[in-house]
Amino acid sequence: MYLLIIKDGLLTRYIGPYFTTREASSDLQRVLSSCSNRANWQIHALEKTCSNKFSIKGKSNFEGYLPKAS
Repeated sequence: MYLLIIKDGLLTRYIGPYFTTREASSDLQRVLSSCSNRANWQIHALEKTCSNKFSIKGKSNFEGYLPKAS
């Protein structure tokens, strides 16, 4: 997934998420029409979430945060 980040002076806008870079870039023209000419933009790839595979001594690193598997 991808996120569109636009910095316009002191204002930073985060728009998305988008499933592809093509979706983000097609939406970019619409969003830039409301910004100044000096606005900077970036399409940022979001990291995948951690899985529950990693454990220490049989306990999950995320114990108490994730629902227990049944």
